[in-house]
Amino acid sequence: MDNAVTQCRFFCHKQCEYFPCHATDKPEDFNCMFCFCPLYGLGEGCGGNYSYTPEGIKNCTECIYPHKRENYASILERLMRP
Repeated sequence: MDNAVTQCRFFCHKQCEYFPCHATDKPEDFNCMFCFCPLYGLGEGCGGNYSYTPEGIKNCTECIYPHKRENYASILERLMRP
C-alpha cells in the first residue's frame, strides 16, 4: 500500500496529555485519528465495547475499536451506510 495512503489512515499523538485515552498494551499502534469516536452516535449499533452508566449515559472507556489501526476502513464503511 502507498505510504501516503497509510499515513492518512493512522495518527498516533503521543504528546497528547490524554495519550492513550484508553488502556492498551500496544501504544505504538494506538490510532488517534478518531479522537472522538465517529460511531458514538450510532448508539447500540456502534459495534464497540460500551456500557451504560446508572444515569443512562453511554460509557466507552473500555472500547478501543476506533483506536485500532486495522479498523479504519471498517469505520468509514459503517459511516457510509444509510
